[in-house]
Amino acid sequence: MLAIIGGTGLYDLPGLTISQRIAQPTPFGQPSGEILLGRLHDHDVMFLARHGSGHRLLPHEVNYRANIYALKQAGATMLLGFSAVGSLALQVKPGDIAMPEQYFDWTRGQRERTFFGNGVAAHISTAKPVSAALVDAVQAAAQRIGLGLHRGLTYACVEGPRLGTQAESQFMRQAGCHLVGMTNVPEAFLAREAQMAYATIGLVTDYDCWLDDPAQHVSVTAIFELYGKTLAKAAKVLDALLQAPLPEREPSIRNALASAMMTPDAALTPEQLQWMDVLRR
Repeated sequence: MLAIIGGTGLYDLPGLTISQRIAQPTPFGQPSGEILLGRLHDHDVMFLARHGSGHRLLPHEVNYRANIYALKQAGATMLLGFSAVGSLALQVKPGDIAMPEQYFDWTRGQRERTFFGNGVAAHISTAKPVSAALVDAVQAAAQRIGLGLHRGLTYACVEGPRLGTQAESQFMRQAGCHLVGMTNVPEAFLAREAQMAYATIGLVTDYDCWLDDPAQHVSVTAIFELYGKTLAKAAKVLDALLQAPLPEREPSIRNALASAMMTPDAALTPEQLQWMDVLRR
């Protein structure tokens, strides 16, 4: 089942016929809000607002572990996120749609970034952190409605909540990054630990602050001026995606934990075995 994680400006899923609202704690704490379960274009779909109702949570305050765990426990096997991103590449213009396929973690350790530890040892492979099958499906959906999107990009995740300095922006460009945002790490890596296919539709709002022209530098006001129009395009892509069969998880994702676990099940507590069973589904 596909789960949609809504970012800035996307706090519900228009057209979703809601059959259930799930609001319960997880072994990792409380999710950002309730999970909406319903149907859209003959697909069972879930929705969760990453920042909570009314955008209450800053990026470093989001309980990413609880969000991913709650979605997996509710039956999700694929996650498609929506995120506002800045562009670090001239050809990726504000108003464009961009799908990263690599991540550069430039956060500062304030976030709980793994399900493992405290007696459960595992080392998940994230060499290819995004589901190529899901990106292919989104790209095909965009093409069917005549919209282009960028793919094969690298997303640098920064801590926030402040917007970056020009030196930081230039550093990330020199490191080979094309996009910058504040939310996809550890979300993408936790999805892999939960054996869930993951991809992000990035809504390009600005050129961050690497250009010399101050008028091009990112601001919250500028983000929201363009974001609504870009979100409308992304919503059309999602609509087209859900009018076709969805891809299956790649075997390397579906079985990611098989080669990652170090601690044998016999050494786990009943509580650890319980949440591990959810991740392994």
